[in-house]
Amino acid sequence: MTQNTPPTYKDPKPLGNGKVAVVTGASTGIGEATVRRLRESGWTVYAVARRAERLEELARETGASAAPTDITDQAQVDALRDRVLGEQGTVDAILNISGGARGTDTVADAKDEDWQWMYDVNVMGTLRVVRAFLPTLRANGEGTVLNLTSIAAQRAYEGGAGYNAAKYAERAMTEALRLEEAEHNVRVVEVAPGLVHTPEFSLMRLGGDQAAADKIYAGVEKPLSGQDVAEVCAFAVELPHHVDLDTITVKPVAQAAPHKMIRTNN
Repeated sequence: MTQNTPPTYKDPKPLGNGKVAVVTGASTGIGEATVRRLRESGWTVYAVARRAERLEELARETGASAAPTDITDQAQVDALRDRVLGEQGTVDAILNISGGARGTDTVADAKDEDWQWMYDVNVMGTLRVVRAFLPTLRANGEGTVLNLTSIAAQRAYEGGAGYNAAKYAERAMTEALRLEEAEHNVRVVEVAPGLVHTPEFSLMRLGGDQAAADKIYAGVEKPLSGQDVAEVCAFAVELPHHVDLDTITVKPVAQAAPHKMIRTNN
């Protein structure tokens, strides 16, 4: 005899006042942590990513709504928008956490397919989600867009040109959006993390080379966690709406600057 498994999530605290958020990149890392954090404070959250099985598990654990979507496909993004608005009628915040890097090639050795993928995910994916939901965010009266960029959007480095280019572009889009949407009272926030311990991100960038991925964090006692960045994202969207944190750079203390990382001897 089988029994239905009860939900494992706890009733959230009513701090979110039932507000509705769409969080992309929700199947892992910062995106997943952001879904958990917003659910804890009472938001209705649509968890967006391509990997449906991970989203379903996250939904069981948190009470979020799994919304499998490939943000590089406009038709799927439009279907996501139609579903959210059909079920909720409005959206209060869009958190574009999805992104990624591929490769560490120099410009001289750059692979077109890697650069195209990074641009499609980091820039065009963010554009598609923002564009789809902007009319609703305007109609809401107090809508928020939060885009997760990176310190790679602030300082270029050798072997990072493709990711730099994509994140610089995402940052420029975010700044332009802030100018364009202020008259509609749409708050636009950029969060730019430094070193975050997100193993899947590093493995993807380094083609599955575990040793190379581990080296990134070697000797850094306390890199940021996905939860750390999620806390910053949640804080930014839960502030009174007239308060815009604009651009937030968040790094571990050990990362004094992109070029200076304090590492202990191993």
